Amino acid sequence: MTAIVTDWPIGAIAPSLMLLAETLTEPVSSMPLWQAVVIGIVQGFTEFLPISSTAHVKIIPVLLGWGDPGVAFTAVIQLGSIAAMLWYFWDDLSQVTLNMVRATQRRDWVSVDFRLGLGILLGTVPIVFFGLLVKVFVPNYDESILRSTAAIAIASIVMALFLAAAEQWGQRGRGFDKLGLWDGIWMGIAQALAIIPGVSRSGSTLTAGLFMGLERSTAARFSFLLGVPAITLAGLVELKDLLESNMAGIGWLSLIGGLAAAVVSSYAAIAWLIEFLKSHSTWVFVWYRLGFGVALLAAIALQLMQNV
Repeated sequence: MTAIVTDWPIGAIAPSLMLLAETLTEPVSSMPLWQAVVIGIVQGFTEFLPISSTAHVKIIPVLLGWGDPGVAFTAVIQLGSIAAMLWYFWDDLSQVTLNMVRATQRRDWVSVDFRLGLGILLGTVPIVFFGLLVKVFVPNYDESILRSTAAIAIASIVMALFLAAAEQWGQRGRGFDKLGLWDGIWMGIAQALAIIPGVSRSGSTLTAGLFMGLERSTAARFSFLLGVPAITLAGLVELKDLLESNMAGIGWLSLIGGLAAAVVSSYAAIAWLIEFLKSHSTWVFVWYRLGFGVALLAAIALQLMQNV
């Protein structure tokens, strides 16, 4: 470990960064209802905006002095976001599912609906595969350096640069009726990056969609549809773990309050973003992510200076 740290450009402060990371990843021991509601609102508004819900659900409670709510609670309140997504996209999901079944019965493998539905299913495979790898081989992932404040800040900045490049050079010439199998696969690979906190599932898929030449609102809409299986599976897996751990001190009332808040704020965020991207670029999110990442790094630097 010493040899590795010495090779870093910031080798002199790396041990302090690791110590700070350990402090900021300690989960809360209990959670009042009003705090759960606030975190649920943060989850809902940031889940579908390309700014990383994981980062904000982790960082904002820490900044408010509440502690890290933990991976399990974060994943469970994502079920509120799923409920809002199903609510908003029910017609789209029903149409894709029914038309895919009908195309299968007709053996119409070149049907647009069949390729779109299959693309969503195949696009879910990468994040499930890598998620299982993390679950099996990194049991303490929620306490790893990848969930540290410094890692989240760096991921936010890097993804801001990728989004800026996609916004600058993406062709944006294809609408929802032009989506196909490979769009789901490539966007699904991008979605797998969201396992890293700070990347943002919405941000990585929206960026991929713009690089693939999709219109902004089409990229966002397809990103949401692709996220239904992935977010649902993550929430169900973590819900099972949370129930087995006797709610980890959170309590049913707080959990329900957080879920309800996430549903309402998620629905509002989805509706707003789709309308926003019909006539606006993503630059506001690029600058926000850059500012967010830089602010976190500045806070870490100040903390380190105070500890010297």
